Amino acid sequence: MTAEDLQPYQRITQDVKDQVRLGRLQGNDKLPSTRELADHYGVAPGTVQRALAQLRTEGVIYSHQGRGSFIRESAIDAVADPTSQAIKRLEEQVAELIERLDRLEAGDGKSS
Repeated sequence: MTAEDLQPYQRITQDVKDQVRLGRLQGNDKLPSTRELADHYGVAPGTVQRALAQLRTEGVIYSHQGRGSFIRESAIDAVADPTSQAIKRLEEQVAELIERLDRLEAGDGKSS
Protein backbone atom coordinates (compact mmCIF):
# COMPACT_ATOMS: atom_id res chain seq x y z
CA MET A 1 0.00 0.00 0.00
CA THR A 2 1.44 3.35 -1.04
CA ALA A 3 0.88 6.74 0.55
CA GLU A 4 -1.56 7.56 -2.25
CA ASP A 5 -3.74 4.61 -1.16
CA LEU A 6 -4.12 5.99 2.36
CA GLN A 7 -6.84 8.31 3.61
CA PRO A 8 -5.55 11.81 4.49
CA TYR A 9 -5.74 11.14 8.24
CA GLN A 10 -3.80 7.90 7.72
CA ARG A 11 -1.05 9.76 5.85
CA ILE A 12 -0.69 12.16 8.80
CA THR A 13 -0.63 9.25 11.24
CA GLN A 14 1.99 7.43 9.18
CA ASP A 15 4.11 10.57 8.82
CA VAL A 16 4.17 11.19 12.58
CA LYS A 17 5.10 7.54 13.22
CA ASP A 18 7.84 7.73 10.57
CA GLN A 19 9.24 10.85 12.24
CA VAL A 20 9.34 9.00 15.58
CA ARG A 21 11.08 6.01 13.95
CA LEU A 22 13.67 8.32 12.41
CA GLY A 23 14.26 10.14 15.71
CA ARG A 24 12.97 13.48 14.42
CA LEU A 25 10.23 13.36 17.07
CA GLN A 26 11.08 12.08 20.53
CA GLY A 27 9.41 11.58 23.87
CA ASN A 28 7.66 14.70 25.22
CA ASP A 29 8.15 16.66 21.98
CA LYS A 30 5.14 18.91 21.40
CA LEU A 31 3.32 18.56 18.11
CA PRO A 32 2.23 21.68 16.23
CA SER A 33 -1.35 22.86 16.83
CA THR A 34 -4.25 21.29 14.96
CA ARG A 35 -4.49 24.36 12.74
CA GLU A 36 -0.76 24.33 11.98
CA LEU A 37 -0.90 20.62 11.12
CA ALA A 38 -3.99 21.18 8.95
CA ASP A 39 -2.15 23.93 7.05
CA HIS A 40 0.99 21.80 6.74
CA TYR A 41 -0.86 18.78 5.33
CA GLY A 42 -3.45 20.78 3.38
CA VAL A 43 -6.40 19.17 5.14
CA ALA A 44 -9.32 20.22 7.32
CA PRO A 45 -8.78 20.48 11.10
CA GLY A 46 -11.20 17.57 11.57
CA THR A 47 -8.88 15.35 9.53
CA VAL A 48 -5.99 16.27 11.83
CA GLN A 49 -8.15 15.58 14.88
CA ARG A 50 -8.97 12.13 13.50
CA ALA A 51 -5.25 11.45 12.96
CA LEU A 52 -4.43 12.62 16.50
CA ALA A 53 -7.18 10.38 17.90
CA GLN A 54 -5.67 7.43 16.04
CA LEU A 55 -2.18 8.25 17.32
CA ARG A 56 -3.55 8.44 20.89
CA THR A 57 -5.26 5.06 20.45
CA GLU A 58 -2.00 3.54 19.19
CA GLY A 59 -0.07 4.94 22.16
CA VAL A 60 2.13 7.27 20.11
CA ILE A 61 0.92 10.57 21.60
CA TYR A 62 -0.88 11.95 24.61
CA SER A 63 -2.83 15.21 24.82
CA HIS A 64 -3.47 17.80 27.51
CA GLN A 65 -6.53 20.00 27.13
CA GLY A 66 -5.38 23.51 26.29
CA ARG A 67 -1.69 22.54 26.11
CA GLY A 68 -1.55 20.36 23.01
CA SER A 69 -0.41 16.94 21.95
CA PHE A 70 2.93 15.40 22.82
CA ILE A 71 4.94 12.36 21.79
CA ARG A 72 4.89 9.62 24.43
CA GLU A 73 8.20 8.49 25.94
CA SER A 74 7.29 4.96 24.81
CA ALA A 75 6.34 6.04 21.27
CA ILE A 76 9.31 4.29 19.69
CA ASP A 77 7.99 0.98 21.01
CA ALA A 78 4.52 1.75 19.64
CA VAL A 79 5.83 2.46 16.14
CA ALA A 80 8.58 -0.13 15.98
CA ASP A 81 8.55 -2.25 12.89
CA PRO A 82 7.49 -5.82 13.85
CA THR A 83 10.54 -7.14 11.98
CA SER A 84 12.92 -4.97 14.00
CA GLN A 85 11.15 -6.03 17.22
CA ALA A 86 11.64 -9.69 16.24
CA ILE A 87 15.31 -9.04 15.45
CA LYS A 88 15.78 -7.34 18.83
CA ARG A 89 14.25 -10.36 20.61
CA LEU A 90 16.51 -12.72 18.65
CA GLU A 91 19.57 -10.63 19.53
CA GLU A 92 18.61 -10.83 23.21
CA GLN A 93 18.16 -14.61 22.98
CA VAL A 94 21.51 -15.05 21.22
CA ALA A 95 23.24 -12.94 23.88
CA GLU A 96 21.65 -15.08 26.60
CA LEU A 97 22.70 -18.31 24.87
CA ILE A 98 26.28 -17.05 24.47
CA GLU A 99 26.36 -16.19 28.17
CA ARG A 100 25.08 -19.67 29.10
CA LEU A 101 27.59 -21.33 26.79
CA ASP A 102 30.43 -19.30 28.28
CA ARG A 103 29.38 -20.42 31.78
CA LEU A 104 29.20 -24.05 30.68
CA GLU A 105 32.61 -23.90 29.04
CA ALA A 106 34.03 -22.25 32.17
CA GLY A 107 32.84 -25.32 34.07
CA ASP A 108 30.81 -23.62 36.74
CA GLY A 109 27.77 -25.73 35.80
CA LYS A 110 25.26 -22.91 36.31
CA SER A 111 23.07 -22.94 33.22
CA SER A 112 19.97 -21.27 34.67
